[in-house]
Amino acid sequence: MVRRGRQPSFCSSPNARASSNSTADPEDESDAPALHASRCARVGVGKLGILMMNMGGPRTQEDVAQFLSNIFLDRDIIKLPMQNILGQFIARRRVEKVKRQYMEIGGGSPIEKWTRIQGDGMVNALDRTSPETGPHKYYVGFRYTEPSIRSAVEEMLSDNIDHVIAFTQYQQYSGSTTGSNFNELYRVQRQLDPGSKLRWSFIDRWGAHPKLISAFADRVEAQVKRLKDDVRQKTPILFSAHSLPLNVVDRGDPYVAEVGGTVAYVVDELRRRGITNPYRLTWQSAVGPLRWLAPQTEDAIKSYGGKGYKSLVMVPIAFTSDHIETLFELDIEYGETAQKAGIGQYLRAEALNDHPPFIDALATIVKEHIDADFPTSAQLLLPDPGEESEQTAQTRQWIASQARPLD
Repeated sequence: MVRRGRQPSFCSSPNARASSNSTADPEDESDAPALHASRCARVGVGKLGILMMNMGGPRTQEDVAQFLSNIFLDRDIIKLPMQNILGQFIARRRVEKVKRQYMEIGGGSPIEKWTRIQGDGMVNALDRTSPETGPHKYYVGFRYTEPSIRSAVEEMLSDNIDHVIAFTQYQQYSGSTTGSNFNELYRVQRQLDPGSKLRWSFIDRWGAHPKLISAFADRVEAQVKRLKDDVRQKTPILFSAHSLPLNVVDRGDPYVAEVGGTVAYVVDELRRRGITNPYRLTWQSAVGPLRWLAPQTEDAIKSYGGKGYKSLVMVPIAFTSDHIETLFELDIEYGETAQKAGIGQYLRAEALNDHPPFIDALATIVKEHIDADFPTSAQLLLPDPGEESEQTAQTRQWIASQARPLD
């Protein structure tokens, strides 16, 4: 189920909205109709929905098998010979292990919980800062679990939404994450909305947004301050991101560069705050028989322990909410690795979750998208230099048909 509540009524009466907005300024009331009419004439999109897209996670133990199967059958994320056979084989072999991992963090993934908390905060902030485009409503669309992209589109059609902002919750773009979500969105759109009732715009990457960078720096700074005095400035900061198979990187996927960009901006902000610790970018969560990005996070922890470091600060730089990669992999699995390696102070920066500056960042990104007349970034329309699937090419053509390109 996706979030239910107020029916969005984009560009409804400004006077009616002002009466329900306790923060409205009475001194501005005389100008409200003109301002409202100007904005609505410029935007002209009708009812507005915001689709928050991510990979999702199993709600319960019973959902784990299908979740893994969906991942290993997705050729956007991992290409295998005889994918239908080998993908299913890898998924089945991992089911019991992954079930045990989820049991250690409560039985299922908290990603839906955090996405809804973030969505609630985002639309509440938008209602305050952009009342003329509200009330705002978000929908959750996950790639591999419910609530699915399909169920979100079905509800938006039922709600008579006119324009949807497809807002990826992967802040750095990859064809294996956001690209896979957009491919699925296009397939669903063709099936459920062949007449194109819904108009689409896309927020496809935002890893360099100043408010996101500041929110990350808040989380890192809090952990650096916990370090013992004698190692506070010497302790390495390891920024850990989900790895990619090298065949995805080799085709020119921008993910590595964009994650590196986020790290650079966060480090620059930390330097501005007087935090000068050394740092590295590492990669986690590699699975299957393919070659993946290196250095792997677990190997880096072992290495620094072997070199005599007694403290580390871990930063999940490609995740904005807690799920199995933070709660189990970074906290439990790699925590045990650090302990065995002699690292006595192993700290992990909190995920952004419901951090108020992060919620403000989400709302600001959407508002900027609306205020800029729903642009589509040139990066999204540029194919990778390497070989791409026919599905990806078709999806890009569809996105281009919806696009209001940036000047």
